[in-house]
Amino acid sequence: MRQTMMKRLSALRHTLGRVCLTAALSCILAISAQAQEFMNVSEVQPGMTGYAKTVVHGTTIDTFPVEILGVMKNSGPSGDLVLAKFSGPLIEQTGGIAQGMSGSPVYIDGKLLGAVAYGWSFTNSRVGMITPITDMLKLWNVPTKEEIRPFNARESSLIPIATPLMTSGFDSLSTAWMQSKLPNYNFMPVDTASAGSDDTAMPLEPGSSVAAAFVNGDMKMGAIGTVTYVDNNQIVAFGHPFLKKGSINYFMHNAYIFTVVNNLSSSFKLGSIGAEVGKITQDRGAGIGGQYGYLAPGIPVIIKARDTDTNTALTKRVKIIEDNEMTPVLAATSVYNTVNKTIDRTGGGTATLSYTIRSSNGRDKDITRHNMYYSEDNINEKSIDELYNVLDILKHNEFIDYPILDINMSVDITQAKKSATIVDASAAPVVVSPGDTVYFKVKLHPYRGVDEVKTMSFTVPKNQPLGDMTLEVRGGGVIPLPYLIEKQRYNLTDEIIQRLRHYKDFNELKKEIEKEDANNDLVIEILSQGVSMINDSGTKVSKEKIRGKEPGTTAKDVVKPDKHSLTDDNPSDAKSSITTPYIVKGDGQITIKVVTPEKRDAYLAKHHKINEAKAVIGDDTDSSSADDELVSSSNGKDSSADTKKDNKDNKDNKDKGSGKKNPDKKVQDDIRAVDLSMFH
Repeated sequence: MRQTMMKRLSALRHTLGRVCLTAALSCILAISAQAQEFMNVSEVQPGMTGYAKTVVHGTTIDTFPVEILGVMKNSGPSGDLVLAKFSGPLIEQTGGIAQGMSGSPVYIDGKLLGAVAYGWSFTNSRVGMITPITDMLKLWNVPTKEEIRPFNARESSLIPIATPLMTSGFDSLSTAWMQSKLPNYNFMPVDTASAGSDDTAMPLEPGSSVAAAFVNGDMKMGAIGTVTYVDNNQIVAFGHPFLKKGSINYFMHNAYIFTVVNNLSSSFKLGSIGAEVGKITQDRGAGIGGQYGYLAPGIPVIIKARDTDTNTALTKRVKIIEDNEMTPVLAATSVYNTVNKTIDRTGGGTATLSYTIRSSNGRDKDITRHNMYYSEDNINEKSIDELYNVLDILKHNEFIDYPILDINMSVDITQAKKSATIVDASAAPVVVSPGDTVYFKVKLHPYRGVDEVKTMSFTVPKNQPLGDMTLEVRGGGVIPLPYLIEKQRYNLTDEIIQRLRHYKDFNELKKEIEKEDANNDLVIEILSQGVSMINDSGTKVSKEKIRGKEPGTTAKDVVKPDKHSLTDDNPSDAKSSITTPYIVKGDGQITIKVVTPEKRDAYLAKHHKINEAKAVIGDDTDSSSADDELVSSSNGKDSSADTKKDNKDNKDNKDKGSGKKNPDKKVQDDIRAVDLSMFH
């Protein structure tokens, strides 16, 4: 009984506490609303005068005169706009309304009318438009989360007063690459300095400078504008869309203004991105809105870059925003910049990279990859292609939302060309049964180096059909020749192949990304029997050669077309691979005979010296089907075929010794009876 009474009293106290808190908040909001009156557009008359607030140096708020010219009905993205003229010494000093003044609050008769937001191109920037505060306050009540098309200034002569994109710690090459990936936003990055007050959080008020940042930490990137109105912990600013992302989580920062830079096109505020003080949650037609004192989570990115030639290493830590479109670009830009500053050069080289992308959805959604890339002219950019592509695939996958917990990437760069070409290979045994192991020796020739032999093994699948089994030996970045022939034969572009490919769920997509071969992998896998080795003219394709092909720079190139079958939904996973310190080039095929255990044992007992299939390098070889003995046995022919074959073999050997040429078959070593395709 006593316990019951205590529980009820406790519940009552909690209820009263909530009521009191709610009442207190209501009082605060009421007082705040009473403290600042708003002017509706219906009250606006031409000839009214007032003033606007903004910062042109440091954190000091200055004012400049405003004269109302009229109302432009339904001219803005969120409704009406108020046409106004701006004047005074400050405007003369800045050369008109400068970039970064967007959001400057305008007061008429002590009432807040709205924010300076728009102008016309090719003017002296003394005339512009004001976004009504009543439209801006609606940002606080938007509950939906959606992605909205960015505002494109080229669609109209009416343009938002641009918001300078201040960058700190980024070089021009990195920001140029970012611009190339996000062309619709018309970013104009400006490299800026740091201020002594950047680490000190300061309260925001109408007229204060504020930054909406994409990146903070060891590198910073964000847009500077002006706060229009503050109500308790909520703010509105800019008066026009920044990127019009809708519901978003930008980082809200203080900003320090060094000066206003005048140029021929448009003046702009040059400032630093200061302390993080809140989060921007809305980016829509009427401006941006957010909360002071509540930080956006963001995505921590740790980047470790090392120049192995100079033994120079850098570690950078940043936080980037979570957004399907921007996260891949911002992460890659941060890595690109770190690599640039580490190697302090441009040009070619080899990049060895590894990265882990952890998801908030759980460990089973994490992605870990390694790879190597070589470029003759720009290894800096090549080092980030894969990370960008994989992030882009993950953020736009059709199965699940993919929130990212963090990203960790390491990159080693050298000027050396760390590549190797497959020059020889052999396999043993040449006759096997399902479940048997085939052993390989693959000779690699490193660029300007000494040949190396890699040993590998391949296990024949237990469900492998009897008959010829063609094994492809290749570098991880190489698309096998028969598949290229098949693509050309049917005019299958990468785009078409990508459309043919279907994943049943996210787990299958994740598996495909993680198992995708690295360029420095040496791979052995079964070549699909469904792919023709003969071109349309009927001639053998062995004369055609393929050079090592590295993945391209678009998202669809990261996960390459299915090497087993172009349309097979259930390809075989039979594969063997090892990692090498080189980007491996070259490919070729060795055909092994798969028979029953009884036929295998009988063959090996009879031909114990013929136990190795050796690849032929550089020249055409006969690619007729496998051993005549096995073929005849499989077709149910009598043993007389064996005698005929043995007699033929003896005759060929005599021809070889006498210098006579065999018009039907190239003279090879003891394994010529085994079906081999040319090794490229």
